Amino acid sequence: MMRKTNSEIDLLLRNLDDAYDGKAWHGPTLRGSIRRVPVPQAAWRPYAQRHNIAEIVLHAAYWKYAARRRLRGDKRGSFPLKGSDWFVVPAKLTDQAWRQYIALLESEHYLLREAVTGLRPSQLQEVPRGSKVDNMKLIYGIAAHDVYHTGQIRLLKSLHGSRK
Repeated sequence: MMRKTNSEIDLLLRNLDDAYDGKAWHGPTLRGSIRRVPVPQAAWRPYAQRHNIAEIVLHAAYWKYAARRRLRGDKRGSFPLKGSDWFVVPAKLTDQAWRQYIALLESEHYLLREAVTGLRPSQLQEVPRGSKVDNMKLIYGIAAHDVYHTGQIRLLKSLHGSRK
C-alpha cells in the first residue's frame, strides 16, 4: 500500500535532511562539516572546558535520539553511551572511536527520520511526554539544532587551521 503523502511531514523530513546531509543553500550540512575531519582536529579544543568537534557530534546524535524517543513515547536509557546531552571524549581519541561517533550520528539521523515518517498528520500538534513543544516544533527544532552545531564545527575547523 502506498503511503499517503502529507505535505507537512514531507516538509519536516526535507528540513531534517537538508540540515543533516542535503544540498543546503547556506553551505555545508552537519554531515558535510565532519567529512574528512581527521582525529586530531576532531579532538582539538580551543580552550580547556570548551567542546571539541567529537563532543558536538555525540551531542547532536544524542538529541536526535531524544527527539525520536519523545516522538515514539519510548523510555529513556537506550542511547548507546552512558549519560546524556554532552559526553566527554577521551583525551586520546582513536580513529576507531571517531568513526564510531560518526556512525552513531548517521544511525540516529536515520532512526529519527523513520520515526517522523511513521507519524500521522494529527500527531504533529501533540506535545509528547517529556517535551515542552509539540511534535512539529520538536522536529524542525532538531533540524535547526543541526544547522547551529554545523556552524560551531565550521568555526572550530577554522580556528584549528589558523593556529599553525
